[in-house]
Amino acid sequence: MAREAWAEHDGPDEPDRPDVRGDGPRPDGSTTTRLLVVEVEADPRGLPLALARNTAAATAVRHGARTLVFLDVDCIPGPRTVETYATALAGPRPGAAPLVLGGDVAYLPPRPQGWDDPAELARLGEHRPDRVRLPAGEQRREPDLTRFWSLSFATTADDLEAVGGFCTDYVGYGGEDTDFGQLIGERGGTLAWIGGATAYHQHHASSSPPVTHLESVVRNAGVFADRWGWWPMEGWLEAFRRLGLAEQDRSGRWVVSG
Repeated sequence: MAREAWAEHDGPDEPDRPDVRGDGPRPDGSTTTRLLVVEVEADPRGLPLALARNTAAATAVRHGARTLVFLDVDCIPGPRTVETYATALAGPRPGAAPLVLGGDVAYLPPRPQGWDDPAELARLGEHRPDRVRLPAGEQRREPDLTRFWSLSFATTADDLEAVGGFCTDYVGYGGEDTDFGQLIGERGGTLAWIGGATAYHQHHASSSPPVTHLESVVRNAGVFADRWGWWPMEGWLEAFRRLGLAEQDRSGRWVVSG
């Protein structure tokens, strides 16, 4: 499976490793850019997204990374996404550690002409009105930890270790993001938004509620309820109920109908 983790790194390239590819020094000669591809064992229940993110982070840290920037595989980093995250994490903090920063994500239309030019992304991307979008460099603490979204976020290696990473009990779609947000709060940490780190979501078919992920959403909602004592994704669960796809049993637990 593929998940992407970007990491700042100041060490030399390692061309002798089969999982490392370097593209040489940057124009100022200060660092090299490396791509590491790491395989994660498949799970018959669905994509092991939580495990994949933890594995990506551990691999990057093992190779010397201290700043970690995560993007979903269907997202394209903007020209200043990584730079903005890294600068913010190295500067004054908007709250207590561990700190996790989230950035705006703009949605691209079906692939048009011009995607080969990164400068065109800002013109083509549409911003969701229900998401936080700040001026470049501005930060804002987010008190509602259920708004954490793994589509695009950044943290330091130390802060990710303090949070504890993603809970790998979640397999497939749904739940692991909300769980991670609760872990930030449980560890006394801070979730904040940073302006200027915009990433771009590539167009693909989707549905709401996500009926193609019915089993994993219901299963992962149960995992979350067992861990935290309340049910997440209630909007989706209720929509599944209206469609006759899910219901609550006598104990109040959500199950797939039928």
